[in-house]
Formats: sequence, structure tokens, C-alpha cells
Amino acid sequence: MADELGKAWLTIVGIGEDGPAGLSPASHDALARAERVTGAARHLALLPDLACETAVWPVPFEDGIAPLLAQRGRRVVLLVSGDPFWFGAGSVVTRHLEPGEWIAYPALSSFGIAAARLGWPIDTTECLGLHAAPFQRLRPILAPNVRMIVLVRDGAAVGALARYLLDQSFGNSRLWILEALGGPRERIRETTAATIDFTDIAHPVAVGIAVDGDGAVLATASGRPDCWFAHDGQITKRPVRALTLSALAPRPFETLWDIGTGSGSIAIEWLLAHPTTRAIAFEADPIRTERARANAAALGVERLQLVEARAPDGLADHPTPDAVFIGGGLSEALLGCLWTHLAPGTRIVANAVTLESEALLATWHRAKGGDLLRIELSDAAPIGTRRGWRAHYPIVQWSVSL
Repeated sequence: MADELGKAWLTIVGIGEDGPAGLSPASHDALARAERVTGAARHLALLPDLACETAVWPVPFEDGIAPLLAQRGRRVVLLVSGDPFWFGAGSVVTRHLEPGEWIAYPALSSFGIAAARLGWPIDTTECLGLHAAPFQRLRPILAPNVRMIVLVRDGAAVGALARYLLDQSFGNSRLWILEALGGPRERIRETTAATIDFTDIAHPVAVGIAVDGDGAVLATASGRPDCWFAHDGQITKRPVRALTLSALAPRPFETLWDIGTGSGSIAIEWLLAHPTTRAIAFEADPIRTERARANAAALGVERLQLVEARAPDGLADHPTPDAVFIGGGLSEALLGCLWTHLAPGTRIVANAVTLESEALLATWHRAKGGDLLRIELSDAAPIGTRRGWRAHYPIVQWSVSL
């Protein structure tokens, strides 16, 4: 134990509402050796017998990073709630540290205790930390029979969460308000999103949600209906979007450049594919830029980065992509820029609808290879008292890897 602690100046100790009783022997040892203990005032109050220097961690949380780093060379203990690396403060702190500078001793997570109280299998229960994140993060997973455990800031946030569910037509969802789990103040009450009227909800609080209602459900497959995206007509329509996402083939931790994003539908669906994906959307029209931003926020992927610029001029100084989609602004100059500056293996997908753009893609396909696909779609439409096929403009899609 002493050797292990000797390698690190910072010890991150997860603490529950039961205070010292729930700490591991290693955590007790770290506290006994500490020269300084820092954490939220609530956490410090759970350990009344500290003999060393103490400091209350400031709000917002990021403001405490610099004072913490200034303590290098001393034995410092940081108190955090439960498991520091499950929607906790651990990763926020350790990304500023070198390997070996820290060690962590987690306590029971709020998610684990909540699942145990509710009798829910945690492997099929959605778990989210929404202390500082918008409730729209829930939008992609709102569907009847889904169960989730959500950590929120305080009682006011619980009320706001219930109103969000009601606004999305999931007011029948059952809510379990779980306060101060694991400690002497623990309390669990049940209600619904539509009928909640509690005015004395105490922090810390988690909410168990059994989703119920007749709200719209976002499909899990690519090619969501166009109605999910506000647009002015500049949108890659659902069938073509599904084929485009298939060609782009999003993978975990990958970054997309969406050039000429329009409504943002391609970038948004890329982000919906996996929580670790990133997307940078380039759009020259400021109105479309803000519309794409609003679409992303409404569907819970506010991590979409919008750049108001025209390609290729605005492409510099951004993280290198793993895949690029060209939905607007296709030109010889743009393709030349991408081919010159992007890394080998980068996937490029370009859609064209005009004869000039088709010719450009045909030329590049002949020179660089890849797959050239012509997409022709028709849907049924009235012809007098009967019906016939209404053809849409054909789309030519070029997909290639550098």
C-alpha cells in the first residue's frame, strides 16, 4: 500500500453518503497520510476528524483544477462522489496529470445503488449524468419500456426533467426520486412525470425513469425520417442519407468533416451512431449554420461543432478527419485540397445532383478509383384519379479511401 501511494501525489477517493463507514482501508490510509484534503463542502463534512489542511473545491468544477495542480509535491486527497470515473470528476482531473501522478479508490456508484434499490439489471438500464448536460441527451433513447437512471443537480432539475418528458409526450413515465442514496438521509419516492409535485427534494439526487407515453421515438438505424430535421429544402433525404451513412461507415472515436452541412442531418446521424464519435460541420450560410446547431441540440448531440465557412478555405486548423462527406460546395479545388492534405486511409463520400458535378466525380473516379453509384428513386404520387411513379433527381455518389 505504501509503495503504491508513494508513486502518486494525488489520491482520488470516492465517498458515499455513509461517509467513513463506506471507505475502503486504502482510502482510510490515504486520508491518514494526507497533507491536504479537498472536495465539496458536503463531502468534507462527512469526515469530521480530519487533522490536516482542508479546502472546499470551488464551483464551477473547472475552477479547482489550477489550485489543485499547484499542490504538486504534497500528499493531496480529492474527495468525489461514488465512482470517480462513471460520470464523475475523475477523468476531468486526470486529463491534466501524467501517468503515475494519481491513484483512485472508488466507492459504490450512485447508479449501482439505485439499480439495487429498484431491482433493475444495470446492464440493460441507461445510465446518464446530467448535472451539467441538457436533458436533450435523453432524446435518442426515449422509447416505451426503456429504463434509465439519471443523475441531476438538485430538486429544481428533477422538476425540469419531468417537464421535458411531458413536453416530449412521455408524461406517463414513472419516476423514482432517489435522494442521498446509501446514507442516513436516504429517501425514495415514486411519481410520474405528469403528476410530480414534490417541493422538498434534497441533493444529491438520482431519478429512475421507466419511460411510458406516446411520444415520437427516434429509430436506432441510419436514415431517420426527414421530419426530425428542420430544413429549408437543403437536406440529404432519408433514403440517400441511409446510403451515405453506410458508405461513410462511422466507427467509435472517429471524426467526420461534413462539408456543406445544410440541415446537419449527415453529421447528426454520424454522432448518433456512437457516443464517442465527433463531427465538424462546415456551412457558409449563417442561417443554415444556426439551424443545424438547433437540430443537433434537439436530438441530444450538442457536441456537433459548427464552422461558418466556405470550403476549402475554412478547412484549415481543425482536427484531422477519419471520414469526409461533401454534400455541398463540390469543386475541383475542394477535392484537390482534400487529396493533398488528408491522411492516407481517410474515407471520402461525395454526392452530386448536377451534370457538372457528376462529370467531376466521374473524372476523379477514373483517376483515383473507389465506387461510383447512381441512385434513382421514385415514389408513388397521384395522377388524376390513379397513381404513378414520381421520379426524383438521380444522385451520383462517389466513395473512396485516400
